[in-house]
Amino acid sequence: MDSNMSIYSTLFILEAVDISPTYILPLFFFGTLTYCAIMFFNITLLLTIALNQKLHKPMYILLFNMPVNDMVGASALLPHMMSTLLSQNRSITHSACCLQAFLIHFYGTGSLLILGAMAYDRYIAICCPLKYNTVMSPNKLLKIILTVWTTDAAVVGSILALNYRQEFCTTSIADTFCNNPSLMKLICGDTRLNNYYGLSTTILLNCLVLFIIFFTYIHILVTCVSKRQSDAKTKAIQTCGTHLVIYLCFVFSALFALISHRFDNVSRYVRGLFGASVMIFPPFLNPIIYGLKTKEIQQNIQVFFCKRYFNHNK
Repeated sequence: MDSNMSIYSTLFILEAVDISPTYILPLFFFGTLTYCAIMFFNITLLLTIALNQKLHKPMYILLFNMPVNDMVGASALLPHMMSTLLSQNRSITHSACCLQAFLIHFYGTGSLLILGAMAYDRYIAICCPLKYNTVMSPNKLLKIILTVWTTDAAVVGSILALNYRQEFCTTSIADTFCNNPSLMKLICGDTRLNNYYGLSTTILLNCLVLFIIFFTYIHILVTCVSKRQSDAKTKAIQTCGTHLVIYLCFVFSALFALISHRFDNVSRYVRGLFGASVMIFPPFLNPIIYGLKTKEIQQNIQVFFCKRYFNHNK
């Protein structure tokens, strides 16, 4: 590519997916339906928390951030992917590619930080109940939420900023969507700094959140077992176990998708499948696991829809 060509007018070409024309329309409708379901579940959870004064507690306010983040992740991938699938136009502008990469990584990093904040909240509530109102006061809760989002934006922004204004030797992106590893492969110059910084930041962040989650969950389980309350013990094991499985599945899929770019022998289909699954399955399952299965939220959702139904039929 001509090095004098403006990066802003550059069109990148996303990797093709070998799909028979027979399956294009069914996949398009299935993907669109999946996206609509993700948006419906997450918006329902958002409205339920926002419109019910009883749910304006630290646990649910922290939970409020998860559907917002999940909708960002799903919206960064599915609408463009469905449009590409239907039109078979795999080109994307430099600006759109960078925006998609930012939103995708912003979603992934945000998921980890929000899970860490939620684990900390449950730890204080169960292990230090007398200090809960002090530790999780409105001001401190606001600081936690601001720290999550500012850290998320700063980490992702700094990683992608290293690719900014670089010369590209090719326009063929080695993935079905834009992300930092695929953008690095386009750069002509030395990308070792980008590589080392991105990997070290990813590993450090994952280790920090993993430590917080394991530390808090172990203390929660020990506290519940020591109380010798079978219902509390069962509830803690179910809650912590479910959250931990979801977290580990998310981290494994995300890390595999990121690290697999460093190895040429990894199938591009497997890499693409793991990468896309990170932005499809958690946004679909999170509102069910973290919200809709919570009894207090369930009751408020039923009240919310019953009111709308009766008001409509008056």
